[in-house]
Amino acid sequence: MATNIAEIPVRKICCIGAGYVGGPTCSVLALNCPDIQVTVVDRNELRINQWNSEKLPIYEPGLEEIVKQCRGKNLFFSTDMAPALKEADLIFISVNTPTKTFGLGKGRAADLKFVESCARLIAEVCDRSKIVVEKSTVPVRSAASIVNVLKANTKPGVSYQVLSNPEFLAEGTAVNDLKNPDRVLIGGEESEEGKKAISALSWAANAFLAQRISSINAISAVCEATGADVSEVAKAIGLDSRLGPKFLQASVGWGGSCFQKDILNLVYISESLNLTSVAAYWQQVIDMNEYQKSRFGERIVQSMFNTITDKRIAILGFAFKKNTGDTRESPAIHVAKHLLEEGAFLHIYDPKVEKAQILLDLDQLDEESGISIHTDPYEAAKGTHA
Repeated sequence: MATNIAEIPVRKICCIGAGYVGGPTCSVLALNCPDIQVTVVDRNELRINQWNSEKLPIYEPGLEEIVKQCRGKNLFFSTDMAPALKEADLIFISVNTPTKTFGLGKGRAADLKFVESCARLIAEVCDRSKIVVEKSTVPVRSAASIVNVLKANTKPGVSYQVLSNPEFLAEGTAVNDLKNPDRVLIGGEESEEGKKAISALSWAANAFLAQRISSINAISAVCEATGADVSEVAKAIGLDSRLGPKFLQASVGWGGSCFQKDILNLVYISESLNLTSVAAYWQQVIDMNEYQKSRFGERIVQSMFNTITDKRIAILGFAFKKNTGDTRESPAIHVAKHLLEEGAFLHIYDPKVEKAQILLDLDQLDEESGISIHTDPYEAAKGTHA
């Protein structure tokens, strides 16, 4: 099945998936490799149209300038997947791996249906050897699953080299992370143990980062109860060379598409392996995050004489972090829903999040249901009680 990677000169690259990983990754790749043609394909026609328009589907500092510089030269976005896959020498699989919503592992295990369908599509349309790179955040042994699908469906004379190359970019700093990565990890078929380690690294790193945030948020609860300043505690902790200062900012909680999904999958894998204590440990990281979001909403109510009915509250920022328009698992959603249930009227401002997305996240049809969405932070704060 494997072929010598040196036998396949890479002149054309195709990436399946035009989301938060595939789009920025391929844009920076096209910028730095002008002699290589990079094509990003996706079945979502609206998303592809946005990548080909003046308003990109995602916001990242510096990304728009890169796309405008490369698009139409050596960077292309298309819904026509078969020709791009056929012509490519190297194929990235960069599709979503959401948490399963049904069946075995519901609510915890990663759903790999999109990864599998990519492998089947590659085997179906490709008539010459390819390098296939798994970039999606996937569980251990996923690369082996891709290999098995390709083996079962491959055409005569065609072989595949399957690699794992997990992404470590963070939303809001994706362009800088791609240009100046802390590390670049590539796992191939030479060592089965190495492949498993590479597959585990991405979600293991996310689990550690989320655990660190949950830890300082747990300390923040103790500090509030005792009158201590959590920022001073965090500063002192950060001075310890064994720990360092990063990810020690107490907050409403962590969000985004990766942390929750990866930890839930880690919990599921641990339970499947009968490692119940390990599963319970990582589940507690999620439970602490949920507690912090609920505690934050309750503190708002308590500080306003235990009632916020008909009171106007401004929420400045709705995405899960700055410099992104991504609202997936954003703590702001949890807090906003809690305040709406308590009868508050919310003034919401986030320059990177579309009005329709805010309404969708809050299960609202329009702005008549206790919500007004603003394009100016001063207008959002005007006339509010908090």
